[in-house]
Amino acid sequence: MSLRAQKTAKKKEEIVKSAISIITEKGYHNTTMEDIAAKLLMTKGSVYYYFKDKHDLLYQSYKMLLESSINTVADIQRENISVEDKLSKVMTAHIEYLIAERSGFETGINPEQFFEGNKLKSILDLRSKYASEIDRLIIEGIDSNVFAPVDVKIVRNIILGAMNWVIRWYSPEGEMRGEEMASSITKYLLRILKQND
Repeated sequence: MSLRAQKTAKKKEEIVKSAISIITEKGYHNTTMEDIAAKLLMTKGSVYYYFKDKHDLLYQSYKMLLESSINTVADIQRENISVEDKLSKVMTAHIEYLIAERSGFETGINPEQFFEGNKLKSILDLRSKYASEIDRLIIEGIDSNVFAPVDVKIVRNIILGAMNWVIRWYSPEGEMRGEEMASSITKYLLRILKQND
């Protein structure tokens, strides 16, 4: 990636993070491109240079979050560690990312509310790709007798559902820091898959 492309990607990410925090605070329909530009001390025209409109900005932001999550799983998959450690790292990273990018994930809980056609398909395809990576780890663990035989789809949905629900109840002002919370939740959820000793 050229230096110019890197700068453009970084600026887009900065705009996305700012936009999502405003959208979470004011709601999608009450947020304007002027609001987003003002928060970034940019002109509205500068924001339009990077994004076609508010809808495109929302789409690109959620797409970016999903692609980053998929890349994280791919990186962990390449590590020379046990399948249990891989799944543990993936789950912990998932929860930590949810907490860090809470605003972005909250707007993406129901993509059907905001997207349709090819954009909705793109988001759903990315979600499906991420889920299939989790399935692959569970299957690998079952095949190597590390995890108990389970219905992979059901258990994956239980795990993802429990992790994703964290954004509804976790508070940064609580007793546990995000990293501690992620580690604790991961340990509890892994018990679903562990073989009985």
